Amino acid sequence: MIKYQEKYNIMKNPKIVVVGSCNTDMVVKANKLPAPGETVLGGTFLMNPGGKGANQAVAAARLGGNVALISKIGNDLFGRQSIELFRAEGIDTDYVFTDNKNPSGVALISVDSSGENCIIVASGANSSLDISDINKAQKILIEASIILIQFEIPMQTVEYVIKFASKYNKKIILNPAPAQILSEQFLTSISLIVPNRIEAELLTGIKVYDWESAKKAADKMEEKGLKNIIITLGSLGVLVKTKSNHYIIPAHEVKAVDTTAAGDTFCGALCVALSEGQDIISAAKFANKASSITVTRMGAQSSIPNKKELLL
Repeated sequence: MIKYQEKYNIMKNPKIVVVGSCNTDMVVKANKLPAPGETVLGGTFLMNPGGKGANQAVAAARLGGNVALISKIGNDLFGRQSIELFRAEGIDTDYVFTDNKNPSGVALISVDSSGENCIIVASGANSSLDISDINKAQKILIEASIILIQFEIPMQTVEYVIKFASKYNKKIILNPAPAQILSEQFLTSISLIVPNRIEAELLTGIKVYDWESAKKAADKMEEKGLKNIIITLGSLGVLVKTKSNHYIIPAHEVKAVDTTAAGDTFCGALCVALSEGQDIISAAKFANKASSITVTRMGAQSSIPNKKELLL
């Protein structure tokens, strides 16, 4: 009998395939976030590579993962810079497609003195990552041991990836961000879902503000057919639910400078740990530590740690 790995040509070095967005982040840091109609002076400006898909791919690669990215960029300076940066991180870019009609995605990010942020995204080429692109990338999806996906690309593309990956019994990890509703018919195909408190509330209708409310939200997600759930709770920490058990992982005590990409770092790190054979609790602890380092630095990809830093 042909072994599963041989049949689907899965590499011995487990492949993490991230399907998602690629942006350039334009960040302004000021003492406070502006109210509607208000202008805030005294900000510091930074321009960094970002996008949830790209951030998660960089995090996974920087922390030791064997990573490929399926994404779409514009035929412009931002897009070309992104490709160069991905290659420098050791990420497989064979399936980062170019859109000759739309510009690369851009995110405008404001960060206050406590590290909280607000973000507006102009999706650009990300909005044209479609089913035909996923069909071109079938080979790499079949080779994957873990497929990580988020919501900064069209929902029909997300659903198509889930449907295709489930046909090959792939481990699918969903970060449902930015907060949107995924049709419940796809939820049972998800191996692991990683929402933050806002996304958990949208999925369940339960306001998440502490451990007990997070447990209730996780229970509700389980009722919807989700098998493994990790809710990230910012400065509180992380709640893991699996097989009807809840596990609390407290946050590391750090001074937050910028929370941008903390969730993306968590997801990328989680995939690396799982691909190395760690159980879900150990993987969540590893990811929790990685994201705690990210919030102590400005920027998205520039704030993501490497594996050596987690061993210190």
